[in-house]
Amino acid sequence: MERVDCVVIGAGVIGLACARALAMAGLQTIVLETEPRIGSGVSSRSSEVIHAGLYYPTGSLKARLCVQGRRLLYRYLTERALPHRRLGKLIVATDDSQLAALAELQRRGLANEVERLEWLDAGEVASMEPGLRCRAAVHSPDTGIVDSHALMLALSGDLQSHGGLIALRSPMQRAERHDGAWHVSTAGDEPYRIGCDVLVNAAALSAQAVASAIEGYPPERIPALRLARGCYFSLAQRAPFGRLIYPMPADGGLGVHLTLDLGGAARFGPDVEWIDRIDFNVDPGRAELFYPSIRTYWPQLPDGALRPAYAGIRPKLSGPGEPARDFVIDDPGGHGLPGLIQLFGFESPGLTSALAVGQWVTRLAAQGRG
Repeated sequence: MERVDCVVIGAGVIGLACARALAMAGLQTIVLETEPRIGSGVSSRSSEVIHAGLYYPTGSLKARLCVQGRRLLYRYLTERALPHRRLGKLIVATDDSQLAALAELQRRGLANEVERLEWLDAGEVASMEPGLRCRAAVHSPDTGIVDSHALMLALSGDLQSHGGLIALRSPMQRAERHDGAWHVSTAGDEPYRIGCDVLVNAAALSAQAVASAIEGYPPERIPALRLARGCYFSLAQRAPFGRLIYPMPADGGLGVHLTLDLGGAARFGPDVEWIDRIDFNVDPGRAELFYPSIRTYWPQLPDGALRPAYAGIRPKLSGPGEPARDFVIDDPGGHGLPGLIQLFGFESPGLTSALAVGQWVTRLAAQGRG
């Protein structure tokens, strides 16, 4: 049986960032991925937004990893000349009843060490984005967009240039402890076993299922998985905006917002639809729910301008009406199993946080190896 230092389950942006950091720390690392391509799950169905870090409770993992990850990500994208743009974002209060919540959002962002957040009145907003209607807005100039596929290809390239490997079509079936190491068995067309000192579960929507297949991991530590589908609709014309436009956050998400891709095309979403099974289909009829939401801040949205685009599914740890849960990084200090690191609930801002998560996991791995 082959033996390596680290096995990472999942080749999404989080798994690739973790594997890259581990390999760059000198640890022989292999990634096991169920699908025939990297990043074909949660990571391929996001808004591709680089978040600033103002939405999350101060001191939470989401806040800390997002702010740190954003700084690392912009540096990495610039150094590698990877496609991205620091467009900026306007978070808007569309009526007076939202002004206090908007002020609280700005206060929280400043407490999270988000830089350059600026309060704008309606006139100042109109001078920046004439088509936008609101009572006030918070401007976040360090919010941006990125080509997530190019990012994941770069991360996988770094991993492989430091001796790491990605095994596609290799679903993890079971992991057991033997002789002081993890023995990981795969399924698929050519099953095999591999030994490792460090086992990282970065399987996103499958993280709970993977955790349940790890011998000795307490079932009560596996958080419930709540599936929240978010649909996106593209705009059939060019949007009259040069920045990302976000309404105030809604239950389960950040509201139906406008994002731009690197070519300037606009899309709206995601909404929040609680589901009980993985299904990425977009119901064209949901557009009727988008129009009134969007028109609260863009009244001139024409009828018939929205086209179904794609859907993503957030691997949430809280359900409808429940307080939002933080990322969960369960390490040996909590569960007592040497070398095992479990990542649960890595929805947004997972993309932004990825490089910081990789650093965190690598520190834990080093501690576990003594």
